[in-house]
Amino acid sequence: MPPFLARRLIVAALVALAVSMVAFGLMFVAGDPAVVLAGQAGRAQDVEMIRQAYGLDRPLPVQFLGWIGRALTGNFGTSLYFNLPVATIIGERLPVTLMLGSAAFLLAMLISVPLGIAASLKPGGLFDRAALLLAVLGQAIPSFWLGLILIVVFGVWWGLVPISGTESWQGYILPVIVLSYYAMPALMRLTRAGMIEVLGADYIRTARAKGLAQLRILMVHALRNAVLPLVSLAAVQFGMMLSGSIVIESVFAINGLGRLAWESLLRSDLPVVQAIILILSLIYVTLTTAADLVNAWLDPRLRSA
Repeated sequence: MPPFLARRLIVAALVALAVSMVAFGLMFVAGDPAVVLAGQAGRAQDVEMIRQAYGLDRPLPVQFLGWIGRALTGNFGTSLYFNLPVATIIGERLPVTLMLGSAAFLLAMLISVPLGIAASLKPGGLFDRAALLLAVLGQAIPSFWLGLILIVVFGVWWGLVPISGTESWQGYILPVIVLSYYAMPALMRLTRAGMIEVLGADYIRTARAKGLAQLRILMVHALRNAVLPLVSLAAVQFGMMLSGSIVIESVFAINGLGRLAWESLLRSDLPVVQAIILILSLIYVTLTTAADLVNAWLDPRLRSA
């Protein structure tokens, strides 16, 4: 195994271990879990019975190893509210969030990267200023406010698309637009900055002097080097779309993982919250690790760093 790959996998494993410890520690944030589960009317005998039934009387390291061992097999325990296996509940909600996040990420990339490339061709020009204005508006407008405006205009006034739910593919249109608009400014600005820097390099001037077509210079020679920081940011943005979709799912009444996390927090359904945090964090770690490997493939110098 190459040293770079080995180092990156070790770092990813350590981060995943730290995240799992944080997720496990959530059970004890509100105090003794046995007392919380017994409720205000619980007697001392009830608390002791719950402690023994859930293994809360064992040392914390033993509890953690048991919990992480079961989690690795897909057993996250039982929901305190639904009285169903947590894995079953998450299995119903996770595909909705993955569909929403993937569609929004794809839309954001398809719009922001070409905009960034076009804006970099004439820095300070009219198109560049318009693209930067779009980026500023994207950072300034709250996602929940934009979602409500789109619901009123396209759902209530014009009746073009559903305003809630995902019973049909049309239900994804508005939430995908809102979620992607949140990620576009950072992606577009980084693409623009990277392309401006690369287009001023000596090898680009040499390529132009050789008479190479402008499209080939942009897509083959310039974009390959400018895309390196974009790959890392894209992985981070995709992870944020999945973990930060709670607002969008709440506004559009989408039964995804984000809304489930919010509802579980309100209900103190800690096993569900633990599982969601662990799953989303592992997805985030996987995405960032994959981005590092892609960057190392694009730029061989990173492999020896």
